[in-house]
Amino acid sequence: MIKSTSEIRQGFLDFFAKKGHQTVSSSSLVPDNDPTLLFTNAGMNQFKDVFLGTDKRSYTRATSSQRCVRAGGKHNDLDNVGYTARHHTFFEMLGNFSFGDYFKRDAIKFSWEFLTEELKLPVEKLWVTVFDEDLEAEKIWIDEIGVDPARLSRIGAKDNFWSMGDTGPCGPCSEIFYDHGEHIWGGPPGTPEEDGDRYIEIWNLVFMQFNRHSDGTMENLPKPSVDTGMGLERISAILQNGHSNYDIDLFQGLIKKVAEVTGAKDLQDKSLRVVADHIRSCGFLIADGVMPSNEGRGYVLRRIIRRAVRHGHKLGAPDVFFFKIYEELITQMGDAYPELSKQRVFVEKILRLEEEQFAKTLDRGLQILDNALENLEGNVIPGDVVFKLYDTYGFPADLTADIARERELTIDQAGFDKAMDEQRTRAQQANNFGTDYNNVLKIEEQTEFVGYQTLAISGRVIKLLKDGEVVNAIAAGDNAQVILDNTSFYGESGGQSGDMGELIFDNGVFVVTDCKKAADAVLHIGYLSTGSLTVQDTVNAQVDQERRKLIALHHSATHLLHAALRRALGEHVTQKGSLVEADKLRFDFSHFEALSEGTLAQVSFLVNEAIRNNFDIVTQSMDIEEAKKTGAMALFGEKYDDLVRVVQMGDFSTELCGGTHAQRTGDMGMFLIRSESGIAAGVRRIEASVGAPAGEVVADILNEVSKACSLVKGDHFTLGEKITQVLDRSKLLEKEIAQLKAKIASSAGANLTDNALEINGVKVVVANMEGIDPKSLRDSVDEIKNKLQSVIVLLATAVGEDKVSIVAGVTKDLTAKVKAGDLVNLVATCVGGKGGGRPDMAMAGGTNPQALNDALALVEPWLAERL
Repeated sequence: MIKSTSEIRQGFLDFFAKKGHQTVSSSSLVPDNDPTLLFTNAGMNQFKDVFLGTDKRSYTRATSSQRCVRAGGKHNDLDNVGYTARHHTFFEMLGNFSFGDYFKRDAIKFSWEFLTEELKLPVEKLWVTVFDEDLEAEKIWIDEIGVDPARLSRIGAKDNFWSMGDTGPCGPCSEIFYDHGEHIWGGPPGTPEEDGDRYIEIWNLVFMQFNRHSDGTMENLPKPSVDTGMGLERISAILQNGHSNYDIDLFQGLIKKVAEVTGAKDLQDKSLRVVADHIRSCGFLIADGVMPSNEGRGYVLRRIIRRAVRHGHKLGAPDVFFFKIYEELITQMGDAYPELSKQRVFVEKILRLEEEQFAKTLDRGLQILDNALENLEGNVIPGDVVFKLYDTYGFPADLTADIARERELTIDQAGFDKAMDEQRTRAQQANNFGTDYNNVLKIEEQTEFVGYQTLAISGRVIKLLKDGEVVNAIAAGDNAQVILDNTSFYGESGGQSGDMGELIFDNGVFVVTDCKKAADAVLHIGYLSTGSLTVQDTVNAQVDQERRKLIALHHSATHLLHAALRRALGEHVTQKGSLVEADKLRFDFSHFEALSEGTLAQVSFLVNEAIRNNFDIVTQSMDIEEAKKTGAMALFGEKYDDLVRVVQMGDFSTELCGGTHAQRTGDMGMFLIRSESGIAAGVRRIEASVGAPAGEVVADILNEVSKACSLVKGDHFTLGEKITQVLDRSKLLEKEIAQLKAKIASSAGANLTDNALEINGVKVVVANMEGIDPKSLRDSVDEIKNKLQSVIVLLATAVGEDKVSIVAGVTKDLTAKVKAGDLVNLVATCVGGKGGGRPDMAMAGGTNPQALNDALALVEPWLAERL
């Protein structure tokens, strides 16, 4: 019986759950705290720290269906999508993992049992490979599983030995292939014909057995582990009697939807496969918080969207179409990934906006490319053409390469890269709110933080640093960093500013001006005011109580703000960074457009309502999985241990957070938004204050309002009306002034036509229009041309001490002899400027009014030579 893709996914998870594996949800496509990855691209990504031994879980066996993207960075399948049967930008990886629990024997038995007994795949259709030096795995396959030695290949390290990097965990692999039959060309793995499509890899078993050192030597790991991966799309194709992944039920539903919205008739058109694939990666990426932009992950998303849009237009899409396919994605995958439904409005809006933006330049860009191809010599599109399409029309280079491939051409990638390098001046905005002291100072000590309970505690000095060097003692006046065995000082993290205060001891005081975290230690940064301080001395650590209180109030306010934004804007809002200080908070969040005044008022109302409700702020420590079940939100960029702190404020906000907080929401008094702005594509920023700092801002605002009331002779309640009256009056006066200037210019123009020069039978008007608005110059030129019918005109005026405006006009019967652009630049060059325009009308500016009259004197002899 053919199994649906959903049934296969669930069947895999259920099978391994029965084998004692913890079912773990798919992690986000945006890797958590792993700068080496652009996107999650394998099932083991979320367990990387577990394999490295830096993270411990409550289980030693796990199984998951992990969503993955390979469309940028080292792993990039984008160019192949649509051209092959199995390449995707988005795919699901089924996996089972052992963290020092079972090893080769059980991993092999589990895989074989699932394939042959659960899925009923014929044994004669399966082919196995082992690392050529892994005699242990070979023996298990042949002697215990019963695989025919004739259907087992020994493969070298290139394909069958896995490593996490140049050093660290590594080990042999064992792969399982499926034979699609003699009617398809190709040979078994390890043969010259292995690149054919007959034998397709469906499952890879990685045995993490060794630890490789920098000198190349390898030693056995004390707890060998297992990492496996099987592509859901590949196994679904087999079980649904297909050879191409695009034949499975999931893709067929998407392909039919693409055909419906684009009007495509040929269901075998590869463009249908491209769009069907791309809606999966785009939909999931946006649902996971990635926004289209010109950098990093956002740029990869933009490239995929634009590639899909281009293929949609090839299919005949008459209008914006891509967002309409998302509905079918929810139908196909929404049960397994409910976040798709929750984010529907947001994802569809982003897809629509991005397509509309690109559609404005798509046709023009294709026209430019077609023109370039008409004059193309050879079969390589020049790099400058590829760059122009990217820089002017938003065509990513791989999109141009995609078009080129359809026409049996290639692009000059090196030329494009050179053009990119020459114009690359992108500013790298740092979202780093502190210095990684641990990387610089290599801190190994540990500090116990007890600052949740008290702001004053006795601690022992366990390390002193001065000028980046470890010292045994410091003297009065020294700037230094002090590490204690325990402290009440909070080290900056999670966006919360570090504490200030004093370390007091018998003969002196160390003034703490900042506090940072360095691995498991807390650095008290500051200077020794008096006395001398030595390692092993005991100090009284006393936090600045008022400052800590204000920071705690603002930190609690970020939680309320986060919850309010999600209620007002939707669940797509996620925190992208924060900074909590004593006088204000800064909160960055994902959203695609500026917030209106009405929305800001709604957000402010929701936060202040939560403050007025005076909820208890309850903090509990619990297991990470238990915390997630409560609905607690994890903060952006934070890494959490198995035991976490959950901060709850009534039924309004529940988040995981390690920071310090107020006791009740009412302690914040009031919440005031100071500003809202955009800081990057798809990321907005709100700055706000609570408590006394908010009151100070209100007082400042009221003071300014009082000044404005005095100026317009109104009061606080009629200020808007009074300002409107002033603005209306100002607009009326500006209109009257403009009319007067136009009359003056018209009068001046009339005088000029009456006194026009004649040079070789051609009428010429040249004048310095002193006192005339520069905007009126062009109108005057047009008026003179219309009145005289055949004339050359050049008018100029000085504006202030450093600006000149010049306009030249030539009636069409004279443009063969004199071009307006040449004439205007004759004068502009002399006054420190330049200009340009059409043969019959050109404009220019300059910076030297003192030279204007001398410049105008050049016009008559210059024209005499040409007329």
